[in-house]
Amino acid sequence: MENNKLTQGSIAKSLVIFTVPLILSGMFQQIFNWVDAFIVGNVEGELALAGIGATTTIYHLFVTVIVGFTSGLSVLAAQKFGMGEEKTLKSILGSFNILLTSVFGVIAALGIVFTDQVLMILDTPANIFEVAGEYMRLLLIGVPFLAIYNTYAAVLRGVGNSRAPFLAVIVCSVVNALLDVLLVIVFPFGAAGAAAATAISQIAMAAFIVIYTIRKYPILCFRMNKEIMDQAVIAQGMRFGMPPAIQMGITSVGNIVLQRFMNGFGEQVVAAITTAYRVDTVIILPIVNFGSGIATIVAQNIGAGQPLRAKKVLRTGAVMMALISVCLTAFVIAFGGDLIKMFGLTSEPVEIGKAFFYRLASFYIVYGLAMAVRGYLEGLGDMLFSSVAGVSALVVRIIASYLLVGWFHSMVIAYAEAFSWVMLLGLYVWRYFWIDRGHKSQKA
Repeated sequence: MENNKLTQGSIAKSLVIFTVPLILSGMFQQIFNWVDAFIVGNVEGELALAGIGATTTIYHLFVTVIVGFTSGLSVLAAQKFGMGEEKTLKSILGSFNILLTSVFGVIAALGIVFTDQVLMILDTPANIFEVAGEYMRLLLIGVPFLAIYNTYAAVLRGVGNSRAPFLAVIVCSVVNALLDVLLVIVFPFGAAGAAAATAISQIAMAAFIVIYTIRKYPILCFRMNKEIMDQAVIAQGMRFGMPPAIQMGITSVGNIVLQRFMNGFGEQVVAAITTAYRVDTVIILPIVNFGSGIATIVAQNIGAGQPLRAKKVLRTGAVMMALISVCLTAFVIAFGGDLIKMFGLTSEPVEIGKAFFYRLASFYIVYGLAMAVRGYLEGLGDMLFSSVAGVSALVVRIIASYLLVGWFHSMVIAYAEAFSWVMLLGLYVWRYFWIDRGHKSQKA
C-alpha cells in the first residue's frame, strides 16, 4: 500500500497537503448543487428555486447520516492504519459497503414512495408543492450511490489518500454540469431535469472511486460474500460510526423542524435563506473539512502511539483554523450579496439573504475553533461526546429560534445558529481539559 502516513514531518505541511483535497472535494460537491439552483433559478424562475429549496433538508437528512457514519469509519481506518493493521481495512470497506448500500437503498425507496406525505408535514407552500415533489423523488435515486462513494472515500482518507475522493468529485461535478445544461436548458425539464442530472452524476462518482480503488489498492479488493461481513469489525465500525450518524441525523431532523419554521415566513424568505444557506454551506467547507483533516491526522498518530504529536496537531490546527475563519468572514461580508444574486432572485430576497450572511459570518471564528477541538476529540475516538454536544447545540438552536422570533423575526435563524456555535465551542473545550486532566492523573 502507498505510504501515506501522517505521523512524521511537519504538522502544518501534513494538514495542508491532506486537507486541501478534502476542502476542494467538499466545494465541488456543493458547487454542483449550486449549478442546479443557478440554472433552475435563472431559467425557470423564483418559484422553481423555492421548490428546490423546500426539499433541501429532507435530502440532507439522508446525506448527512451517510457522511456522519462514514466520518466515524474514516477515524477507525486511520487508527488501524497507524497501528499497521492494513488487512483490517479490507474488512471495514467490504462490510460497510454492503451494509450501508443496502440500508440506504431501502430508505431512499421509502422516501420516494412517501414524498407527498413528507412535503405535507413540512407545510410546503401549495404553489411549489409539485416542483418540490418531482425534484425530491429523482434526487433520492442517487442516495445509495452516495453511500458507496462515502464508504470508499472514508477508508481511502483513513490511509492518508484524500486525492482519490477529490478526483471522484470532479468527475461528478463535470457530469452534473453537462447534464444540467442538457436537461434544463436544451431540454426544458426544469427542476426534475436538475435532479436527474444530480442522481446520474452521483452514480458516476461512485463508479470512479470503486474502479480507482480496485486498480490502486489491491489489498482493499473484496468479494461480495458472507465472509467479508466481519462481525468484530462491524462492531467496531458501529461504535465509531453510529454516534456521528445519529447526531447528524438528529441535526437534519432538527433542520426539518427549522425548515417548517422558516416556511412560515413566506416564499421570499424561503428562497432567500435557503439560497444563503446553499452559499454558506460551500463557504464554511474549509472549516468543516479542516476539522476532518485534524481528526484523521490525530487518529493516525494515536494509532501509532504518539499522543504528544496528536496534541501538537490540535495546537497547530487551531491557529490555522482561526486564520481560515477570519478570511472567510471577510470574504462573505464583502461578496455574500453578490453570490446570492447569481441565483436569479429578485432584489428583496437578495437583501434578506445579505442581512442573514452579515449576522452569521461574524461567528465563523467560533465555529472554526469548535471544529478544530472536535476534530481532536474524534481523532481520539471520543465520538459519543462529540455527537451528544452536537445534539445539545441543535436543541438550543431550535429553542432559541422559537423564543426569540418576536425580537429578530426572520433573522432569528442566523442568531440562533450563532448562539449554538458558542455553546458547542464551550462544550468541546471543557471535554478537552477533562480528558487531559484524566490522562495526567493516570500518569501521577
